[in-house]
Amino acid sequence: MKISRKSLLGAAVTAAIIGGSGLAQAADTIRIGVVGPVTGPVAQYGDMQMIGAKMAVEQINAAGGVNGKQIEAVVMDDVCEPKQAVAVAQKIVNDGVQYVVGHLCSGSTQPAAEIYEDEGILMITPASTSPAITEQGYKMIFRTIGLDSQQGPVAGRYIAETVKPERMAVLHDKQQYGQGIATAVRDTVEGMGVNVVLFEGINSGQTDFSALITKMKKEKVDFVYYGGYHPELGLILRQSAEQGFDAGFMGPEGVGNKDISAIAGAASEGLLVSLPADFAADPNNAELVQAFEAKNEDPSGPFVMPSYAAVQIIADAITATGSEDPAKLAEAMRATTYETPIGAVAFDEKGDLKAFEFVIFDWHQDGSKTAVQ
Repeated sequence: MKISRKSLLGAAVTAAIIGGSGLAQAADTIRIGVVGPVTGPVAQYGDMQMIGAKMAVEQINAAGGVNGKQIEAVVMDDVCEPKQAVAVAQKIVNDGVQYVVGHLCSGSTQPAAEIYEDEGILMITPASTSPAITEQGYKMIFRTIGLDSQQGPVAGRYIAETVKPERMAVLHDKQQYGQGIATAVRDTVEGMGVNVVLFEGINSGQTDFSALITKMKKEKVDFVYYGGYHPELGLILRQSAEQGFDAGFMGPEGVGNKDISAIAGAASEGLLVSLPADFAADPNNAELVQAFEAKNEDPSGPFVMPSYAAVQIIADAITATGSEDPAKLAEAMRATTYETPIGAVAFDEKGDLKAFEFVIFDWHQDGSKTAVQ
């Protein structure tokens, strides 16, 4: 079965988003929790998730809703913190919300997913890439983004075949996402003959990297891969430039944010970043991109279109099945191919995408990027 998104795209987008979880559910409303970091150090990524999900809700509602009902986006903030994610998941359960788009950070998604699975709530994460999330045999957990086990080898092969460093360091932030992607990169490059002389973790929120930079200089490191988010890498880049450490750097989609340029300045020029393909550049998404731009929103962030797709898939599954039972939707989703802004989406038995493309970009200090592979 294949379901198209064309019917969801109305020329005018007028429906309002209703945020917050304290409102009583109207009989003609389908509530979808949109959960991610609204506040905190990686709220920029949460913004991408929110604008993508909200646009999908607006356009679906403007086109008539789902089986005659309007969608209500229930926005909740997990601050990208596991404990807060658990609290939010429990509130989702208590409030009777049956569907979730989120969470964003893998370390938050993992404990929340356990709760949703136990309570029969359907979750689609548009951003969490840790393979461990879907290795539990869950039936209710899906994602509209690829895995670290896909992204890591893409980055690793580019490093080994194109960069060809002589002495490489692999750093991570000791968190599930950062350490997971860093490990995948290390294993790939070592398997291709690259000499990794340093594999080391830093602390999330750390601000002084002088000792680490001195250590990398002593080890004569000429290329650094960092697994984690942009706040720490931005400081590492800036302090490396200040201390005369002239190595190349690369990171995953967690660093692909314009704020890294605000932190690192000129030192962010030439940073290599692996990201999902630029869905905003797809001609099939031209009308959707115009809708974002009309609201002065940037559709090019890596989690914008996957978030839109997640909402759309939930809506399409409800429409196709004529049911709002999350278990029935989950079963249908594994048997259906959906045409979305991120292309044709088909899920495997684990709830992972059968195919997803990661691309290597050259980052520029003005926050723009150029695809190099």
